[in-house]
Amino acid sequence: MTFWQFVEEDRDKEPDYAVNADITADLHAAMRAYPGRLSFLSAAEPQFIAESLTRLEQRPDLVRPADLDRARREWQVLEPLVCSRTAFEARFPGTDLQPIHGDSPPANIFSGVEGDLYADFELVTLGPVEWDLAALGPALESAYNDGAQRNGMRPLNERVMRFVNAVGMLRVVASLTLVPQLPQLFDYLKPAVDQWQTMPFAGGVAD
Repeated sequence: MTFWQFVEEDRDKEPDYAVNADITADLHAAMRAYPGRLSFLSAAEPQFIAESLTRLEQRPDLVRPADLDRARREWQVLEPLVCSRTAFEARFPGTDLQPIHGDSPPANIFSGVEGDLYADFELVTLGPVEWDLAALGPALESAYNDGAQRNGMRPLNERVMRFVNAVGMLRVVASLTLVPQLPQLFDYLKPAVDQWQTMPFAGGVAD
């Protein structure tokens, strides 16, 4: 059991995700000095992806066999880069790693009456800052870059963005295993699966 300080929510404030992406760079700047020991990209949950792709072999009603075959071949390319810092740094040389939020901080900012607060730090991990902007699109990536420039930090790396977006899409496919417990989830995930089918194989990482 944990006890949290109560913070009153500003219920009249609508989320501004461009602003949230911009101030995510402030969060990254603050987290750089975190002294604790963190595992590499644990927020990607590689074991969940691997186990889910195996389970989906028995569920052609949730994912077409051809799509599952693609997902498994993509994971063969991406898994080593998710599970090994050494492999990641060899593929993306010069990409600095640091403590990151791990769970899309632009979508996890709480609007309090006394100001915005960053929330949901359960998935903090060591990784590239790009992970925290995965699947948010060019407009929010640009907003983040504005914040990064303000903080004297590097802009997002396009190749690393393609990597984290590809891993994010496989997490979507893996999440289809949860549909039997939550049937309405299928309609929520399907647009992302449809988008994944139009994307380059493994985000172009294999090229």
